[in-house]
Amino acid sequence: MRILLVSATAQETAAIAAKRQHISGHDIDLLVTGVGMVATAARCAQAMTKERYDLALNLGVCGSFDRTLPPGTVVHVVSDRLAELGAEDDEAFLTLQQMHLLGDDEFPFTGGRLVNAHPPVNATLERLPAVDGITVNTVHGNARSIATVTKRFAPQVESMEGAAFMYCCLIHGLAFAQVRAVSNVVEARNRAAWKMAEAIDGLTRATLSVLEHA
Repeated sequence: MRILLVSATAQETAAIAAKRQHISGHDIDLLVTGVGMVATAARCAQAMTKERYDLALNLGVCGSFDRTLPPGTVVHVVSDRLAELGAEDDEAFLTLQQMHLLGDDEFPFTGGRLVNAHPPVNATLERLPAVDGITVNTVHGNARSIATVTKRFAPQVESMEGAAFMYCCLIHGLAFAQVRAVSNVVEARNRAAWKMAEAIDGLTRATLSVLEHA
């Protein structure tokens, strides 16, 4: 099986990169895109056009809005949304669908979201909490904006790349999964409370298990 591993930074997949040659039965490529949805979309589109993969995995950390998903938890993001893509209407926010620029179910969207309706059959993925995410250019760190986006979309996690990865996989018809580890609770920015090392360790162990069962 030919597999593409995608991460925003080398830090998130360094341990996986060191061990990938020892995973038998797979030809594994690692793509480090750089941070953000623009870099992710551009690099993923380039890679998926050049080569044909059987599976793509987006690996990274995320923030959690859901207090039942504390730092260190590894999740499978099965739906994602471009939370800032739309227009302000005074105090209200209009999505592209509400502006009638895009249909709710116009490909690759389902109900206004990017949905992984057919994730790969994998014992490890099936054990991970399946969550709904948002993808943002500016991560939340303000009580008012957190309350607003929570009321608007009720996300469980957020990242800066996930939806871009999913968009590329959907338009290329590629089997995929977005696997993330919670590094922090989404709250007024408190870098001292982040558990980055624990998140990356959990992400590494979960990813190696996914690959072993692929």
